[in-house]
Amino acid sequence: MTITRIKDLHAHEGEEVTIQGWVYKRTGKGKLSFLLLRDGSGFAQCVAFKGDLDEEVFETIKRIPQESSVVITGTVRKDDRAPGLPGGYELGISALSIIQSAADDYPMALKEHGADFALDNRHFWLRMPSQWAILRIRATVISAIREWLDDNGFTLVDTPILTPAAAEGTTTLFETEYFDEGKAYLAQTGQLYNEANIFAFGKVYCFGPTFRAEKSKTRRHLTEFWMVEPEMAFCDLDELMNVEEQFVSHIVKKVLEKNRPELESLGRDISALEKVNGEFPRITYDKAVEMIKEIQAQTEDPEEKAFLEIEWGMDFGARHETVLTQQFDKPLFVYGYPTQVKAFYMEPMPGRPEACKSVDLLAPEGYGEITGGSERMSDPDLLLQRLHEHGLPEESFKWYLELRKYGSVPHSGFGMGIERTVAWICGTDHIRETIPFPRTIKRVYP
Repeated sequence: MTITRIKDLHAHEGEEVTIQGWVYKRTGKGKLSFLLLRDGSGFAQCVAFKGDLDEEVFETIKRIPQESSVVITGTVRKDDRAPGLPGGYELGISALSIIQSAADDYPMALKEHGADFALDNRHFWLRMPSQWAILRIRATVISAIREWLDDNGFTLVDTPILTPAAAEGTTTLFETEYFDEGKAYLAQTGQLYNEANIFAFGKVYCFGPTFRAEKSKTRRHLTEFWMVEPEMAFCDLDELMNVEEQFVSHIVKKVLEKNRPELESLGRDISALEKVNGEFPRITYDKAVEMIKEIQAQTEDPEEKAFLEIEWGMDFGARHETVLTQQFDKPLFVYGYPTQVKAFYMEPMPGRPEACKSVDLLAPEGYGEITGGSERMSDPDLLLQRLHEHGLPEESFKWYLELRKYGSVPHSGFGMGIERTVAWICGTDHIRETIPFPRTIKRVYP
């Protein structure tokens, strides 16, 4: 008997096949019973007709508990009404065997559950169709990231998880004792090491977990998340934005090609994603502040007016980013942020030391920053000055300063948080749903 997966049922129409999986849902009435089966590749309806089966088998199907593991044999039938993912095909059951009959007290039974309960049972919540769809899309995002970078001359170079000093400020670090060497820190970013790597390879990227100890409770933040960080020699701010444009467009295109059923199951407005191609609008921070002030002036709601309060030199909050992106239907570049709100290593704007060659890419629909990058500082003396201004230990950055003394060139890079990008593409409300086991300031279980 042909053993196949649910995602391939369409290739076996009219054939008898076997699928192996778990019972997600059981319904039925009279002489018909329906099992919604999942096997990791999708969800499919399996139909049991009493007249086609031994009475004992039919009675077993009528009572089989949710999440029981089973092997089902049957004939593949096309039916556009058949539920499932991708749907449109069902299996007429001719035989069923149980590998394990699940206990009747399954914690994630098909009813409403609060967020805390669902997170306490994350190991089961992963089995739900929405979580399955989101994490399938996450896998495509990661695959598309690697594909574009590998095909465009970037070399993957791994960077350390344990570092001797902060890269972007000392208040958001997880620290640990490191043998007799004093303190070490979980990496906030691999970027500084990537800046060393470009002098060997030209264009590089690192991809792995990063850690931020900021005590944020927003739906956009995690304490452990995955980030990809490309870095390029001989690259200025304008070219950096060109690269990001192509990169993000490729990722969205691949998800639309591979995961349309998953997007539809999540209720995502696919037409919004189809606009993510070609050139993205670009505005300066100065212009962005003007736009926010104009929007605030037209706002009658006092609470909203207060949220939109902005003066030059302030970093943007979530509401600022939301109203900005509402003016566009594609991701939006905002560049030239104030030096005081950005990291120490960013190149100043010519003739404007108060602003730097930084850029954030803001996703539409209120999802905020999905990439943050800059042209990096090339002058060793100015870089040393910035280190002192930020209160960072010169000795820990000796190697980083030396990069500017031996063959320094204009260079740029950016970081993309995978979870926030997936949240935007999926249209999901909370970033915690976009990683298998989320870590927040109140959660490190399971």
